[in-house]
Amino acid sequence: MNILWKLTAGAVWLLLCAAAVEGRTNVRKEPFGNLPDGTPIDIYTLSQGPIEARVTNYGGYLVSLKVPDRNGKSEDIVLGFDNLDGYVNNNTHKGTAYLGPIVGRYANRIANGTFTLDGKQYSLAVNNGPNALHGGIHGFHSVVWKGELVPEGVELTYLSKDGEEGYPGNLTVVVRYTLHKSALTIDYSATTDKDTILNLTNHSYFNLKGQGKGDILNHNLTLHASQFTWADSTLVPTGELKSVEGTPLDFRKSTRIGERIDADYEQLRLAGGYDQNWVLDSGGRKLAEAAEVYEPINGRVMRVLTDQPGVQVYTGNFFDGTITGKGGIAYQRRYGLCLETQHFPDSPHHPNFPTTELKPGERFHRVTVFSFSTR
Repeated sequence: MNILWKLTAGAVWLLLCAAAVEGRTNVRKEPFGNLPDGTPIDIYTLSQGPIEARVTNYGGYLVSLKVPDRNGKSEDIVLGFDNLDGYVNNNTHKGTAYLGPIVGRYANRIANGTFTLDGKQYSLAVNNGPNALHGGIHGFHSVVWKGELVPEGVELTYLSKDGEEGYPGNLTVVVRYTLHKSALTIDYSATTDKDTILNLTNHSYFNLKGQGKGDILNHNLTLHASQFTWADSTLVPTGELKSVEGTPLDFRKSTRIGERIDADYEQLRLAGGYDQNWVLDSGGRKLAEAAEVYEPINGRVMRVLTDQPGVQVYTGNFFDGTITGKGGIAYQRRYGLCLETQHFPDSPHHPNFPTTELKPGERFHRVTVFSFSTR
């Protein structure tokens, strides 16, 4: 009896050990190539079971994200490039596509590339019509971050010096990508030595069919948002919050993205589809579900949770086949879906929007979680 108990206990112990190993996130660092000036760049692979994320310290790009479908087949669901040169070359051309990077200092648009803080006006690089977009020409998407392995992921650190791209203050930014069970978490934090403004996000394009496998119009989208920020002809908010009720922007119930994307509605005409900022019902006060995306053919489900007050939904309206992505695939119109959790665009010009100011002694901290399952 004692022998049997010992054998049984030993078997249970081995099973528990195997389960512990299986549930652990493996993280490895490898070379990803060199920049034109010779700077070596690394790529970090986070894997647990069938889910794998790859992140590079150049621009903080989410290079790939493999998740299983309802039959257990894993595929890469984010658009991007096969190698470092693809990202570098895209950033050196006018109209970079922002295929998966950390975006800052200020994600989205600032009207006319100017803002006033503490009575002083600051001028930014104008790179989107008359406006500043996604931190400028040399924003966080095109800088080298310091990478360090941490439990379940990688921590990226960057010092944005006072005056960089026109922004005030020496800003220290720390972004952690971690993979736990079926969720990829992006944790943003920052401190400054001078009053500044800050708005950080990740700009990945998702396609739950698999990257390069057609458009995202048959994806079903749910947004926990009753309002959106009305935008002018340059896609900058006017300051007015509008109800989604009775508009093609009402995704409070799961709706096929392609169902109303070409409706005769001013905001859709201006953007060529969806490219609007939704005001989340949670108000950004706590980590809460912001969105859910469901691909009915293969059953993949992606839930987006955040403590940010808004989310910019963008349907890749500008893709026209001129960008060649992974596997030599030409990315066509609406091949990807962005869910950019963020503060509102152009907040410095709208006191009624949640503030994006950061002061010395304060710590910016926001979290976004991409959680995966099947249905």
